[in-house]
Amino acid sequence: MAFLPRAFLLLFHILLVRSVLGKVKLSMVDNLEVYLGDSATIPCHYSFTDVEKEPSLLMIQWFVKAAGNGTRLRIYYADSSQQVIDNRTDYTGRIDVTTDRKESRLTIRKVQLSDEREFFCQVNGLAAGSNESRTNLRVFRPPESPVIEGVLTGISVTKKGLSKVASCEVRNGFPKPNIIWYRNEEALTPVPDKANILILVTRESSGFYSVQSTLEYKVEREDENSLFVCEVSFAVPGAIRTTSTHAVNITVHYPTTTMKLWKESPRGLVKEGDTVELRCQGDGNPPPHVIFNRAQEPEKVLNSSGNVLTLSSVSRKDSGAYQCRPSGADESSKVKAEMNLTVHYLDPAVVVPKDSEMMIRGDKLTATCNALSSLQTITVWYKGQNKVGQGHSLELTDASYQTSGEYKCEVTVPSLPTLRTSGSVHIIVQGSPQMEGGVQEVQLEEAVGRTVNLSCKALGHPPPSISWSIAGSQSWKEIVNRAHEDSVYSLVSIEVTSDISATCNASNDMGAEAKFFHIKANPTIIKFPEGSGIIIVVIILCLLLLAFLGSVLYFLHKKRQLPCKLTKEKSATDDNEKKANAKNEGTPLNITNSEKKGPNEQ
Repeated sequence: MAFLPRAFLLLFHILLVRSVLGKVKLSMVDNLEVYLGDSATIPCHYSFTDVEKEPSLLMIQWFVKAAGNGTRLRIYYADSSQQVIDNRTDYTGRIDVTTDRKESRLTIRKVQLSDEREFFCQVNGLAAGSNESRTNLRVFRPPESPVIEGVLTGISVTKKGLSKVASCEVRNGFPKPNIIWYRNEEALTPVPDKANILILVTRESSGFYSVQSTLEYKVEREDENSLFVCEVSFAVPGAIRTTSTHAVNITVHYPTTTMKLWKESPRGLVKEGDTVELRCQGDGNPPPHVIFNRAQEPEKVLNSSGNVLTLSSVSRKDSGAYQCRPSGADESSKVKAEMNLTVHYLDPAVVVPKDSEMMIRGDKLTATCNALSSLQTITVWYKGQNKVGQGHSLELTDASYQTSGEYKCEVTVPSLPTLRTSGSVHIIVQGSPQMEGGVQEVQLEEAVGRTVNLSCKALGHPPPSISWSIAGSQSWKEIVNRAHEDSVYSLVSIEVTSDISATCNASNDMGAEAKFFHIKANPTIIKFPEGSGIIIVVIILCLLLLAFLGSVLYFLHKKRQLPCKLTKEKSATDDNEKKANAKNEGTPLNITNSEKKGPNEQ
């Protein structure tokens, strides 16, 4: 029964509010923005236009617009006698209202997405007037970090229409985030036949928004190095924030328009025997498979591995122009590359005269050495380790036996040092024998009984033979006889018994020459037998020892350091000698002591 007076009172209040509406002044913010899960406090300032008629009874009510149908639902009521939070609403247990003389504040704890509504504050002062105002509560939840995925397969520039380039997705944001695409830091907008952006917005069961965007783009060759970025903008309380993904690059396929051909190895000039690698590369993507051919045989395809043509152990016949072109293009295609390969060579040296050559002593000879080469060469002549000439020709004049020997020519290529060849010629000088040393007569003097070695060496070709003619000694023998290609050497041993004349005779088919030795035997020269050197050394050492002892005794005598006994004995001896000398003074000079007769002999 108490319900009827109360309902009647409420109806009366409403009618009264309508009749005096506008006498109460309210002030509320249009929008209040908070993060999901935070607390939201909505202030409601009020005042009365007629200060003298401020009400004694004041009623304050808070309403919220119901979800879906737009009706209003009261969630709080207060007057001078009571404060009531309505039951069975979404805000029961989640709101607090504080009121003072000029303001009522509604606080909502743990704001939810469903709290994004309009909240109404109504103030009724009865006769003093009534009014109401509203605040729109906005709830924000930043989305997760965006994720971008570029197309992994290549995109061909020859494809008609637009191609998918990348997709970007941002999840669980509130309110709905926005996606902007950038190419090389330049924002992309939909352009017919150039770019299109597809957007798919999903409202999750949680109430959050997820947005997926796909970029379709007309790819050109210049996009090979282009970077695409997805930027997400989203609202937060009092601001707009952005976040970007990492940049993605796409693989652009485009046809080959130019080719390049070069020698990969060896570096520098190519010589016969080298292994040559030619590499070909096209500017298309993916790089084209290539085929190689020689310019003079365009229809003949050379065996290659990928884009590398290997020529093993090349020769001069491999010189020429080489070409490469994309696989599938015929020999008439303009898309090809060409290079010229030169294989350098140096032929074996040809020496004239060949192998060996005979010369007569005193003659002259010109030897030549030539080697055919694709490059400029240098020729140097050697005899043994000594350099004897430079150039293709070697002049040998006034040939002597010293001219004989092997002459070697070395041909080198300065610009390609590994190219070198050589040849040789053996020179033989022919003539009568010539005694080495140039001395034709030798004078010697030796002791009688001494053994003397005599030698002679004769040069000549044909090799001479040596014979000895010795007069004055029957005791001699030849102990060495060595013959070489152009010389002979002989050594004889002779015992000197008297003056000797020895002749060394060298002869061959071209003539003869002799060398004379004269040995004078000297009997006055002391001849020690073999081993006498040791005896002489011993004698010398003994003499030196005696001299040393004598010097020591003399030194001690001078210093008067000899024993007294020795002195006395010496004095007595001296006296006896004096007496003997006195007796002898009376003896005739022609009579010696040994001739005196004793008493018994008279």
